[in-house]
Amino acid sequence: MSVDLSVESGLAEIVLNRPEKMNALNDAMAAELTECLERAASQGVRAMMIRGEGPAFSMGRELADADPSIEDAAAIIENTFNPLIKRIVAFPAPTFAAVHGACLGVGLGLALACDVVYVADDNETKIGSPFARVGAVLDSGGHSFFVSRLGAHRALELIYTGRLLSGAEAAQLGLVNRSIAKESLVAETRKVAAQVALGPTAAFMQSKHLVRRIDEEAMGLFAVLNCEAQAQGAAKRTADYKEGIAAFQQKRSPKFHGK
Repeated sequence: MSVDLSVESGLAEIVLNRPEKMNALNDAMAAELTECLERAASQGVRAMMIRGEGPAFSMGRELADADPSIEDAAAIIENTFNPLIKRIVAFPAPTFAAVHGACLGVGLGLALACDVVYVADDNETKIGSPFARVGAVLDSGGHSFFVSRLGAHRALELIYTGRLLSGAEAAQLGLVNRSIAKESLVAETRKVAAQVALGPTAAFMQSKHLVRRIDEEAMGLFAVLNCEAQAQGAAKRTADYKEGIAAFQQKRSPKFHGK
């Protein structure tokens, strides 16, 4: 198996485990990752984190056997990698990525599709789009992630030059949430994800869906105000809302169950 899944206390941890290939994705690994995402979602986990084993998060698509003369590049993207990005973006729980080493191509897409991205701050972490070196176009949602987080000018600079960002620089520019010492990265990401898994995750999902709509539909303030009211109404019908209010009134810590 080149992808591992473990679940503990409502937290799913997915590990890209093909370290000898720097977690480059081929068809078999993509299928395994899809299966792990579906299994985690079916178990009703309340948070998910993804990380890479070995020297890299993922260097992207496996290109060792690529044959431009016969392969259908559009079909490969549409049928293999785009569905993965969509599954992570739409995952029914808060998602976290712990990124170290190379995070390129589809690997970059997998990481940035997560809700929260933490990266190692060491010099070995390289994040970006190396497509200029092979005459290809940035894919796996990279254009959307770059433009929304960095602006069109920085997005095109990185695409044109193929310059790779260190973890610290990616955090400084706002491409990721923050950079963390490499030796603490996995433990810190797991700690935050586990804390979130204990929170009112039904309410968190209302926010996740709303944030996604703001991004995709370019919603204005008045539309957001209406959606927030509807989301609050939905949250009010959950057991977590009742528990949260009761705990506040009784001056104790709440015990949420994500329902």
